[in-house]
Amino acid sequence: MRDFLEVLHEDAAKDPEQRARELSRRELPKRFYEKATYAEIDCGFAIHLDGRPVKTPGKATLMLPGEALGAAVAAEWNAQEKVINPATMPLTRIANSAQDAVSVRFDEVADDITRFAGNDALCYRADDPESLIETQRQLWDPVVDWAGDLLGGRFVLIEGLIHAAQPDSLLTAFRNRVGKETPLRLAALHTITSLTGSALLALALLEERLDADSVWKAAHVEEDFNIERWGEDAEAAQIRAYKRTEFDAAVLILREG
Repeated sequence: MRDFLEVLHEDAAKDPEQRARELSRRELPKRFYEKATYAEIDCGFAIHLDGRPVKTPGKATLMLPGEALGAAVAAEWNAQEKVINPATMPLTRIANSAQDAVSVRFDEVADDITRFAGNDALCYRADDPESLIETQRQLWDPVVDWAGDLLGGRFVLIEGLIHAAQPDSLLTAFRNRVGKETPLRLAALHTITSLTGSALLALALLEERLDADSVWKAAHVEEDFNIERWGEDAEAAQIRAYKRTEFDAAVLILREG
């Protein structure tokens, strides 16, 4: 079981699209347990496979901070059938990564999310067509304005792809805010930021300014615009569905963790 959990841990650090492609080619291990359960212990909830606690790759007992997350992770393990498919276990991967990696590299992860805020997708605007420009304004401007007010400044908007630096004071305030989170919640925040390309959308979820569906819609403005014009590729749709599963797992952690 340890080798398999190491695979889960390694997968958590990869881009979701890359991970989806790799997992589709991987020979999956057979299910080796009858039932997964969760049990309350001193510091939270552990996951048991036939009564034996699941360990992280670092050999610590995998811990979830609340019953809802414990039940959700146990459900991931119970949902496996003849084989164990890591692509369907995003909560397990995020929890493993948080416990073994983020907890000891917390500052690096928080700094990485802050770098997204300094180059945030919501600050880069299309210069045509007008319909796309207007949709970006409607969905993105309220988030950018709210985040600026929350952090005590104004984000710079860029038309096109040429980088423009954001105010240091804003990024410092952002870093201070995310630095208050637990390793598990920070891991979830990093997942959401990576999937959406926007630390500001992740912040809006964290602060409960937007719900999950609103964030997902805002993150896919350009993609949805292109789908309306040209149609949707089947493989792209499959990748997007996979990413939404990852996204929803991270959102659950922010809500319940």
